Amino acid sequence: MTEQNFRQTVYVDRFTDGTLDPNVEMSYHVKNHGNIIANTAPGCWGPMITPELKGGHEVTQPVYVEGAEVGDAIAIKINSIRVTSVATASGHDQPMEGRFSGDPFVAGICPNCGAKNPKSVIKGIGQGAVRCAECDEDVTPFNFTNAYTMAFNEEKSLGLTLNKEAAEKIARKSKAYMCTPENSIQNPVVTFAPHDIVGAVARVIPFLGQLGTTPASPFPDSHNAGDFGQFLLDAPHDYVKTPEALEDRTDGHMDINRVREGAILICPVKVPGGGVYLGDMHAMQGNGEIAGHTTDVAGIVDLSVSVLKDLEVDGPILLPLVEDLPPTAKPYTEAEMEKAQILADQWGVEKLEASYPLSFIGTGATLNDATQNGLERAAKLLDIEVPEVMNRATITGSIDIGRNPGVVTVTFLVPRDMLRRIRLDQLTGRHYS
Repeated sequence: MTEQNFRQTVYVDRFTDGTLDPNVEMSYHVKNHGNIIANTAPGCWGPMITPELKGGHEVTQPVYVEGAEVGDAIAIKINSIRVTSVATASGHDQPMEGRFSGDPFVAGICPNCGAKNPKSVIKGIGQGAVRCAECDEDVTPFNFTNAYTMAFNEEKSLGLTLNKEAAEKIARKSKAYMCTPENSIQNPVVTFAPHDIVGAVARVIPFLGQLGTTPASPFPDSHNAGDFGQFLLDAPHDYVKTPEALEDRTDGHMDINRVREGAILICPVKVPGGGVYLGDMHAMQGNGEIAGHTTDVAGIVDLSVSVLKDLEVDGPILLPLVEDLPPTAKPYTEAEMEKAQILADQWGVEKLEASYPLSFIGTGATLNDATQNGLERAAKLLDIEVPEVMNRATITGSIDIGRNPGVVTVTFLVPRDMLRRIRLDQLTGRHYS
C-alpha cells in the first residue's frame, strides 16, 4: 500500500450491510496516529426492523490503519462523541415467528413472498408500517413488548419519554427527527411511535455500543461478541460458526457504557490493517442493558488511532475515565501513597507497588463464562496465574456487567512493572496522570 493512500484524517460516511467481512477490501485508509471522524447511524432497533440488513446493526465500513499487522493491537482514543438525533425510540423486543430463518437479526424473510433479506418500505406509522417492497406484506422481524419514544433537549443533556400525540408527530417525520445519515438504509424506529412509558426523565451520557476491529472471518456485526456469537452455532444461514471459529471474533459489540468520550480502547488486530469500525451510539444506559436495547441515536464521533506493535491481545482492553472506575481501582493520590509508605515502613515492606488500572473485556455465553474469559485474558497478557488476577480484582478492582447475558469488565490495578513488560506503562501513565 503506497504512502499516498493513507490520510491523516479519514471521514467515514458509508456503512456495511450488517456484515463484518475480512474478505472485503477496505475503502478507507488512515495513517498511524491519525484520526477517524464518522457520522454514525443508529444501532439496534432501526436495523432490526430493516430485514435487508444482515447483522442487526449498521456500523461504519472498516478503516485500514497504516502499519497494523496481525498480532499487533490498536489503541483507539475517543476524542469526542456528539448526539445529533432529536428523538429516538426503544424498548424490549419480541421476535416475530415466520419472518426469519433461525435468527431474526441476520436472516429476515418475507412471510408472504418468501424473499430473503427483503427490501422494505415504510407505509404509515405504527408497528405494521414496515412493508415488503415486492408484495407489501408486513416484514418486521421484531415488535415491541414495552417501549417508549424519547426526545432530547437542545443541549442533549436530558431525554424525556413522550405521550401518544408527540410520539406520532415524530413518527411521521422519522428520518428528520432521528437525523439518520444520508447513506444509511435503515427504517427509523420512531416510525413505530411507542408510548408505554410517559414522562420519564433520563440523563444523556452517550457512548458507543460498537467499537473495535474486524474479525478474522465474516460475522454479522451485532454477533461479534461471545454472547451474541452463540446464535451462530449450528445456525441455518451463511454465517454459521463452530465453537473454534467463534474465536475469530474481536468483541467489538460490547455495549459497555464506559466506552465514551475520553476513554481509550485497545483492540486486537486479526486482519491486516485492523479494520477499525464503530456505531451503535446510545444516549444513555445503565450497566447490563437489561432491557436488551437502549436509546439508539445518530451522532458524530472523533477517534485517534495508534498501532501498538507486537502486543497480541485476545480481546479489547479498556482504559476508562477515572470517574468511571470502581472506587477500589482508582489510581492512588499522593496523600494515600504517603500513608501507604508509613504503613510499609511500620511492617518492613521494602517497596510499594506503583500501579494503573486496566479493564479487560470478557465475553461468553453467560456472565460466568464472560468473567472466566476476562480473567484468562488478563492472566495471559500479564503472564500471571488466574488466581492472582482473581485476588487483585477482588481487592483493587471489580467485576462489572457490560451487557446481560455475557459481557463483563475485569478491572484491577496492574503493577507498573507488569505494564512495562507489555509496553503499556507510558500509555496508562499519560491517561491517568
